[in-house]
Amino acid sequence: MTQATEEKLNNEIKNLKKEVEFIRSAFISVIGRDKEGAYNPKFVKEIFASVKEKPTHAFTNVKDFMSKIGK
Repeated sequence: MTQATEEKLNNEIKNLKKEVEFIRSAFISVIGRDKEGAYNPKFVKEIFASVKEKPTHAFTNVKDFMSKIGK
């Protein structure tokens, strides 16, 4: 194999690797998308912060729980 042929093959392989990387990235972004949509980052931070807090009430039954959430 000549040096020119080898360089040509190496360039083609490099281009194919870039294409595969792009296709993989595009595929993952489509498949990995949340069906409900993107969550607001502020909301996510608030939820994670509230999870770290100690609970203020222990619910004993469904009726007690529903009365606390206003239903």
